[in-house]
Amino acid sequence: MKYVTIKKAAKLLHVTPLTLRNWDRRGILKPYRHPANNYRIYRLDQIEGFLRQLELSKAKQAKRKIDIF
Repeated sequence: MKYVTIKKAAKLLHVTPLTLRNWDRRGILKPYRHPANNYRIYRLDQIEGFLRQLELSKAKQAKRKIDIF
């Protein structure tokens, strides 16, 4: 299992590390903690799954049509 730092995870998700910290507080994307220094770390498969979820939700929104009269 491969883990990445908060900085690398933020880069993969195209957000800032502060955004990831906020998501952690809100329960959107929970990190693991490094046992030696308690830093936030993320599993790479967790990041990839989150990206797939985002892409699926974007695809669903793109399919929606809004009729304007």
